[in-house]
Amino acid sequence: MIPSVNRPDRARRPVIQFDDFSFKYRSQTEPTLQNINLTIYEGEKVLIVGPSGSGKSTIGHCINGLAPFSYKGDITGSLKILDQETKTLDIFSLSKMVGTVLQDPDGQFIGLTVGEDIAFALENDCRPQEKMRPIVAEVAEMVEMNDYLHASTHQLSGGQKQRVSLAGVMVDDVDILLFDEPLANLDPATGKHAIALIDRIQKETDTTVVIIEHRIEDVLDCPVDRIIVLDEGRIVADMDPDELLPSSILENTNLREPLYLKAVKYAGIQVTEEMKPAHLHSFQTNLFKDRLMAWFEAMSPPKPKGPTFPILELENICFGYQPNQDTVRNVSFSVHKGEMMAIAGKNGAGKSTLSKLICGFEKPASGRILFNGKDIANDTIKERSLRIGLVMQNPNQMISKHMIFDEVALGLVLRGVPEAEIKERVEKTLTVCGLYPFRHWPISALSFGQKKRVTIASILVLEPEIIILDEPTAGQDFKHYTEIMEFLVGLNEQGITIIMITHDMHLMLEYTPRAIVIAGGEKIADDTSVNILTNPEVIDKANLKETSLFELAIKAGINEPRDFIGRFIAYDKEVRTRWQ
Repeated sequence: MIPSVNRPDRARRPVIQFDDFSFKYRSQTEPTLQNINLTIYEGEKVLIVGPSGSGKSTIGHCINGLAPFSYKGDITGSLKILDQETKTLDIFSLSKMVGTVLQDPDGQFIGLTVGEDIAFALENDCRPQEKMRPIVAEVAEMVEMNDYLHASTHQLSGGQKQRVSLAGVMVDDVDILLFDEPLANLDPATGKHAIALIDRIQKETDTTVVIIEHRIEDVLDCPVDRIIVLDEGRIVADMDPDELLPSSILENTNLREPLYLKAVKYAGIQVTEEMKPAHLHSFQTNLFKDRLMAWFEAMSPPKPKGPTFPILELENICFGYQPNQDTVRNVSFSVHKGEMMAIAGKNGAGKSTLSKLICGFEKPASGRILFNGKDIANDTIKERSLRIGLVMQNPNQMISKHMIFDEVALGLVLRGVPEAEIKERVEKTLTVCGLYPFRHWPISALSFGQKKRVTIASILVLEPEIIILDEPTAGQDFKHYTEIMEFLVGLNEQGITIIMITHDMHLMLEYTPRAIVIAGGEKIADDTSVNILTNPEVIDKANLKETSLFELAIKAGINEPRDFIGRFIAYDKEVRTRWQ
């Protein structure tokens, strides 16, 4: 039986009703959704979570009509939206009831300017311009974009693009707002603002809101009425957040629990619904402060790594894509051999530009880049690629062959390496990457995480001394995130220096002892990840977010909150290693 919460407000009408509903994509042999029974009521805010492949995105596609109208498939059972059976509706009719904000806002833009894009649905309805203008202005003000009506949509930040997408569906006065992974491409501070904006609009308009997202702790910054947990196409829980979080359901379905909750559970504290654990500000820490303090004092502080020599040095690097406009200004830092470090900062800060400069895709206007103490200004891109490898965020942008073996071998083939050596090096690398059993598979048969490993293998086979990874865990659920990161830890332990460009504060805390922070093209911090994520000034400038572990330590009266975070991270690593 599915754990389910008692809902006090039954007087409100059901707006989404799944009854014994199943959906099977035409290209698959088994249904993606199996016997779904779910009712969502008017004015509710519901979070749908689940690991990759659980069916959470498919539920969203069924609600907004993309399945079966765009993604063809077979339906059994019943799905009613606002008391109308979806089988009898078309996708246009559904779009008037359900407004969808996609994970990638760029794929949703129609107009050239913000105002045009917001007005698109009204133009489709042939509304007169004099009636459109006040509606567009009102909705733009609601999403805080009224000063950008004449701006180009493609010049906006990630957070601004998302607000415009939200406004574009709100002008239709829809009854249901559906958000498909709204936080996936946003830095922590922008993500927090997005969740607050969704919460405010839901309260002001009493619209029913459905959020599909795997960053549970971030969504819970603002209250949700229920969390629906999917696994293998079935609902395994439908519960109030305070009821769900004390249970083992999230852990059993490979979903990440909030960090503050994980720390409390590590301390051997039995979390209960009465403790109100869904929000840190309401969490009854006074019930277990002494036990948390005792656990902290019993834990050993992390052991620092021994010193090594610099392998990569940037000295006063300046660069701009346009004349007299510096994207990077006077940036200097060193990376030590065998280090695993992060480069953090908000979107557009200059992080990816630094990786292009290091790899030689762009040349600095001034300053020097040294590798093992030698200036590499005159080295070609090919010469740099033998020592420094770059793995892009989207593996599909790197893959050019159909078969796994051929993709990993490509760099060696282009370098004229003998065939026998290619075979030996590729098979060795595939073994290290856990891909050897799939060496004769087509890449199209792989999951996103496996494709990511193929791109890492294609760089690793060239035996670089440094690997730079751009957002290595973006869009990954907790299981695949852990698999990729533990794999990278294994490479790092073999002596490969790893630099990760990221705005994922969990990744920084758990895996990179040191981080460089870039804001406005300048280096504003070079410190431990713990110190950076507890520094209000740096957090504000770089659009980062204070870790909930820090807030928990303060609330529990621990005088050394940074030490608390460090000991938690060390203990968490020990637990993960034990269970591998």
